[in-house]
Amino acid sequence: MTEESYSYLRDPAEIYRESFAAIRRETSLATLDENLIPLALRVVHACAMPEIVSDLSASPHAVSKGRAALENGAPVLTDVEMVAHGVIRNRLPNDNPVICTLTDKTVPNLAQSLGTTRSAAATTLWEPHLAGAVVAIGNAPTALFHLLEGLQSGWPKPALILGFPVGFIGAAESKAALIDSELGVPFVTLKGRRGGSAMAAAAVNAVAAAEESA
Repeated sequence: MTEESYSYLRDPAEIYRESFAAIRRETSLATLDENLIPLALRVVHACAMPEIVSDLSASPHAVSKGRAALENGAPVLTDVEMVAHGVIRNRLPNDNPVICTLTDKTVPNLAQSLGTTRSAAATTLWEPHLAGAVVAIGNAPTALFHLLEGLQSGWPKPALILGFPVGFIGAAESKAALIDSELGVPFVTLKGRRGGSAMAAAAVNAVAAAEESA
């Protein structure tokens, strides 16, 4: 039996409770719409950076519209498997499918023909599933840009876009394009370079169920 040589909290429920208590103490939530607070808490929990809340941007009623879509059975579309694997299935209200098309065998050739990344090309395969869906992008700025271009060209509109691409090239710009778009699609995004799959999955989990349960 391993000797316990470090003093640390071991009880999962207590770790969870203290984590969210610390987040609430250290995060400024006063400027957020009440419906956005559970999502903000979840995203901060995923990255341990309370300061990101000031960079959250959302259209009116975005979370409630996304939750209503999930309750009606809408799929969750993700740009990468890391986001898909981060979605807590038992939080989804209607056994919602979680779809990532990045590994589809047609994607490499499609990307080559379109002259873009595989992540962007994979969004083209979302079209049959896109109407009323919840979209979560947690990695590739090109995926968000390509989605916006597709929507401008007449693709079916999703119920909600959770835009959390990360990186030094295109991430801030793609999220600014989402905020500035006049497509009428509800969104939640994090301005700037920061983002990532953990944040995107946390946002889905918050939309799926309002309470902060694991």
